[in-house]
Amino acid sequence: MKICDYDTGGGEFLLSLQHPHKNTAATEGYPPNVELCKEMLLPLGIDFKPCAYPEPLPFADGSFDLFLNRHGDMDEKEFARVLNSGGMFITEQVGGDNDHDLTELVLSGTPIAFPHNMLEERVEKLKEAGFEILRAEKAYRPIRFFDVGAFVWFAHIIEWEFPDFCVEKCKDRLTEMQKTIEEKGEIVGTIHRFLIVARKK
Repeated sequence: MKICDYDTGGGEFLLSLQHPHKNTAATEGYPPNVELCKEMLLPLGIDFKPCAYPEPLPFADGSFDLFLNRHGDMDEKEFARVLNSGGMFITEQVGGDNDHDLTELVLSGTPIAFPHNMLEERVEKLKEAGFEILRAEKAYRPIRFFDVGAFVWFAHIIEWEFPDFCVEKCKDRLTEMQKTIEEKGEIVGTIHRFLIVARKK
């Protein structure tokens, strides 16, 4: 079985699968991770190729039996193209609603970062690309902060969800958050994830 891991990061998860390296491929578009993959994956014989959305995948039609995508961009037609007939596609995605209630606490009125990354919309796009949906599930789970400093760090590193966030700009809102933590012990937000398992017809 030939597999490909799209947006593999540093290849850590891919390597944990312990799939035969000669039947394994991967892509990555973030430059620091591209260099890491060249160092880690290529010497093992894994077919690693740099690729960043919306570039077409650098593989021939029908190259794979299994295509994995964890939190990567979605190009349903390209994924279908590189899978053989009956090939499987599995993705776990950060949904569009992710952390938006937290964003509203400090940056009221901020648009959702990825409004189209919703389970129902992705399922329809996969069907249009020629996939049969075998499993489709979504989950909303709490994320808790017990310290405003931890939240500030979080908002800084996820800049696409908290655009233009800075302590000075959001000082009044952060002060309110601190009061809530002192009264209730925590600030609670919502993470959004969804899973799709599909088969190319």
